[in-house]
Amino acid sequence: MLHVGVMLNPATYRGIPAMRTRYESIANYEDAGLSYELIPCFLRLEDIHIATGTCRAFVKHGNEYRQMILPLPPVIHNRTLYRQNENASDINKLVQKGFYIFNEQNRFHKDHIHAILQEDPLLRIHLPKTLQGNLSSIHTLMEETGDVVIKPSSGSVGRGIMRLRHSRGGWTLQCAHPAIPERWSTLRLNVGELPLFLHKRLLQVPHIVQETMPLALYNNRPFDVRVSVQRGYGGIWGVTGMYAKIAPSHTFVSNVAQGGTARSLLEVLSQKETVQTSNAVRLMNELERLSLQIVHRLAQNLPRLADVGLDLGITHKGKIVFIECNGRDQRYGFSQAGMHNVWKETYSQPMAYARWLLERMPSSDTERSPGRPLY
Repeated sequence: MLHVGVMLNPATYRGIPAMRTRYESIANYEDAGLSYELIPCFLRLEDIHIATGTCRAFVKHGNEYRQMILPLPPVIHNRTLYRQNENASDINKLVQKGFYIFNEQNRFHKDHIHAILQEDPLLRIHLPKTLQGNLSSIHTLMEETGDVVIKPSSGSVGRGIMRLRHSRGGWTLQCAHPAIPERWSTLRLNVGELPLFLHKRLLQVPHIVQETMPLALYNNRPFDVRVSVQRGYGGIWGVTGMYAKIAPSHTFVSNVAQGGTARSLLEVLSQKETVQTSNAVRLMNELERLSLQIVHRLAQNLPRLADVGLDLGITHKGKIVFIECNGRDQRYGFSQAGMHNVWKETYSQPMAYARWLLERMPSSDTERSPGRPLY
């Protein structure tokens, strides 16, 4: 059997011996590997020795994981979130040496993704108005609409998002507490003024500002849809599954990591008055069609893209809007929604894709004595 690499962030990697890997299921990787006659080896970028083509990795032996020095697998699935340009040169060196790292880049700036999709007239109609995050842009959208969302350009899992909303004759700003992210506050603003801390955030970290789309409600709470889109055996893109993410009562952010609730999408769409459409299946088919359009456009611009989680919104009238693209899809939402078979399938598809890539490589690249460490 051949090795396939799974590159993890340091915290997840350190938790492997005790099987405390939080939201990353190592067991699912193992099961998927068996299905495709692959042995997953779990590694970090800093444990790769480019000059010798070797790596230090955790590999399962019996019921435990051991660190071993191995030939670097020719195919690696990147499950890390490096900041912009961080370690990019090392990954580029590996690619130049013929190693195939899929999802080579998986931290995307929201404005960059928006610009790519904006070029396609069929996708443009699904995009909210988006501007660079500065005070001028915020005031522009405040004048055009009564609801504005402010997001870190490279943020993830809903951290750092703020919302400006006009109600009862004035503006309010809803944001998370800087030291206690699960605690949200709503600040009433003086006419024509924005708080000083917002000025500082915009100067410290790049942001985007968008018109807030009026999302459909489930039990009086806004929800959006996570769609897992992956390449499998044959390299063909497909939708592995989708579920609804429902915002908690104290905030508008639906991310499961921020207290949102995962539910079966069919269950949510089937509730009367959730969306003004009588055909939930037809709407789910439209979500799938749009998701595939989006990833095909993104794959033309992002190298070796193969595994993404899209967030799509649905308005009460049934219009679908693009929210964001996640390069490291947090798949545990499927498990929380009770969709265990789909959850396991989100691990199976990357292994199927890796198997297909390995079969397409010259035999000298795949036959590197994978069963035994070098020393």
